[in-house]
Amino acid sequence: MTRRTVRIAMNGVTGRMGYRQHLVRSILALREQGGLDLGNGETLWPEPVLVGRREHALRALAEQHGLTEWSTDLDAVLADESVEIYFDAQVTSARVEAIRKAVAAGKHIYTEKPTAGDLAGALELARLATGKGVKHGVVQDKIFLPGLLKLKRLIDGGFFGEILSIRGEFGYWVFEGDWQDAQRPSWNYRAEDGGGIVVDMFPHWEYVLHELFGRVTSVSAHVATHIPQRWDEQGKPYAATADDAAYGIFQLEGGAIAQINSSWAVRVNRDELVEFQVDGTHGSAVAGLRNCRVQHRSATPKPVWNPDIPATEPFREQWQEVPDNATFDNGFKAQWELFLKHVVLDEPYQWDLLAGARGVQLAELGLRSAAEGRRLEVPEVSL
Repeated sequence: MTRRTVRIAMNGVTGRMGYRQHLVRSILALREQGGLDLGNGETLWPEPVLVGRREHALRALAEQHGLTEWSTDLDAVLADESVEIYFDAQVTSARVEAIRKAVAAGKHIYTEKPTAGDLAGALELARLATGKGVKHGVVQDKIFLPGLLKLKRLIDGGFFGEILSIRGEFGYWVFEGDWQDAQRPSWNYRAEDGGGIVVDMFPHWEYVLHELFGRVTSVSAHVATHIPQRWDEQGKPYAATADDAAYGIFQLEGGAIAQINSSWAVRVNRDELVEFQVDGTHGSAVAGLRNCRVQHRSATPKPVWNPDIPATEPFREQWQEVPDNATFDNGFKAQWELFLKHVVLDEPYQWDLLAGARGVQLAELGLRSAAEGRRLEVPEVSL
């Protein structure tokens, strides 16, 4: 078996998501398994070139993982013709300019979302990459998670009949940073730095809804900043200017309605940090990141409302667990493998920069809906 090396400029891997999910659990995990089997007697070997602003952090990461290539000079890395792919996990405010440079240098693009701060910027990147003829992809990790893969299996098998509604609950309590350290970076709570839960999570909800149930055709949202003051990484107080909770209603093509609550100011009383309940004429399901439970209409109980006596039915016990029936890999790694095969073998790949632009559009319209207090149509985007 022959080995083909693909050098990947990875920008932003000193951040939490870029490091844990993309570098360690995706690219380094591929190397640990001996590379990616391309199925033609050839193995793809990913060679990361770490890029960032903090020299000491890059050097430490490289030494920790036995890597030799890192740089604080993005322009020099992009000028290297042996680098084929540019990956971006920076803060959103730095992403557009870096991707512009990478496209101009002829690199294939793989990026976290949101791809830009507004729809115009997101569409510009999609047009530039398409016009340049480079391949491009956007991380849409949640549809590769075991719970949602099981949910997709149910949909494809016709389990639900007509799907009527989807209810999603996402979030957890992010500590303010004074008496306990916050679990998320402080920039997430400053609008001037690109923070906010709508900008962060509505792009996720767009592709989850689009891929599983149908295109979002309208949005009605209410947003809030429930915690107005937080403390940064140096222990200094700052004004939280970005929304930390969003409550959205999405009309879907085909008639189903989705309602999704997103909050960093909620305490968890559910089995997983995100759960979706899907109700259909023939059955219902509750899916999280890993698990999925169902209740078919033939096994649906017949509760009767009576507030005068305690509930006697064990409602949670009346659902059936969906079996794995497959081996599920890390969702980020699974999508990396598909993108790498897209680049190297020209295999089909649908989660491109235009798909990323749809997520930016939904976030933009969600914020506008909240500001104007009205439901807004979501037009289809195109290059």
